[in-house]
Amino acid sequence: MQEQNKISPLAYVHPEAHIGHNVEIAPFVFIDKNVVIGDNNVIMANANILYGSRIGNGNTIFPGAVIGAIPQDLKFRGEETTAEIGDNNTIRENVTINRGTAAKGRTIVGNNNLLMEGVHVAHDAMVGNGCIIGNATKLAGEIIIDDNSIISGGVLMHQFCHVGGYGMIQGGCRFSKDIPPYIIAGREPICYAGLNIVGLRRRNFSNETIEAIHNAYRIIYQSGLNTTDALKKIEEEMEMTPEITYIVEFIKNSPRGIIPAGK
Repeated sequence: MQEQNKISPLAYVHPEAHIGHNVEIAPFVFIDKNVVIGDNNVIMANANILYGSRIGNGNTIFPGAVIGAIPQDLKFRGEETTAEIGDNNTIRENVTINRGTAAKGRTIVGNNNLLMEGVHVAHDAMVGNGCIIGNATKLAGEIIIDDNSIISGGVLMHQFCHVGGYGMIQGGCRFSKDIPPYIIAGREPICYAGLNIVGLRRRNFSNETIEAIHNAYRIIYQSGLNTTDALKKIEEEMEMTPEITYIVEFIKNSPRGIIPAGK
């Protein structure tokens, strides 16, 4: 038997919005037309779910969050776009997730993410699964964050940047180059600050795999080779496991280039 929704009479739900089962909608929530909300969601007071929002199952959306607002991009001309949220996300107070533009058509936040208070996710951004985004971090348009990334509080991420998976970015950083996977990025100006060893162990990476990743980054950041030659050396001398292949392909496909080594 499907559970009934608990919708406060003080909330506004547009008659054309599609609401799933067992959804809690608190007082003073605003849900626009052209919105789809799945099952088992909790939407707390004063949240706004605006035109073009698509929300999966099992999410908790805290007070003051705004999902689906139009992009803060002067090129936007009212095109039909979406802001798509997956399953089992926690979206804390005052998080803003804008919908897409003609560039990609949609902004995506995957599954099992924690977006802390005051995070901004701009138009056409793509946030993967299992990420933690710290308080007041601002993600600009058309960025990509791969799975299982940890981005600390107060981080400023330039448009078009790409953050690799399983890494950690120190609080208060700002960057306009890509951050490859598995590493810690920090300091001022931002640079490679070592491997995210604790995070990798928590994710059950074996010691052998961690050492191989570390060896790859020794070649990239400590050998004195330019990036092209460093990648060539890795491909010639190392076993191309999925982890090493991910590193190499990430860097090869980085039009902005990667953050530098520390001094």
